[in-house]
Amino acid sequence: MNTDPSTWDDSNWREEYKGYTSSRYELDLLENGPKSLAQSWMMGALHNKWMKMKGYAYPEPPDCQSSFKEFNEKWQNS
Repeated sequence: MNTDPSTWDDSNWREEYKGYTSSRYELDLLENGPKSLAQSWMMGALHNKWMKMKGYAYPEPPDCQSSFKEFNEKWQNS
C-alpha cells in the first residue's frame, strides 16, 4: 500500500471511478457533486473506496499514549 499522500494523483478520481460503477445515483453524484450533507458523506465513501482500489492508504498515526504512572514518575522526578 502506498502511504505517502504526496505521491497520490487523485486529481481525476471522479472520472476514473465512473468506470467502476453503474449506479445512476453514484454517477449523478460524481458528475454533479454533492448537494446535501448526506451526499457529501456518500462522496467521501466513494473516494475512500477509490483509494482502496488504487492501493492508497493514509499512514497510521503515531502512538502518543502514555500512562498516568509514567506521567506521575516524570512529574515527581522533576
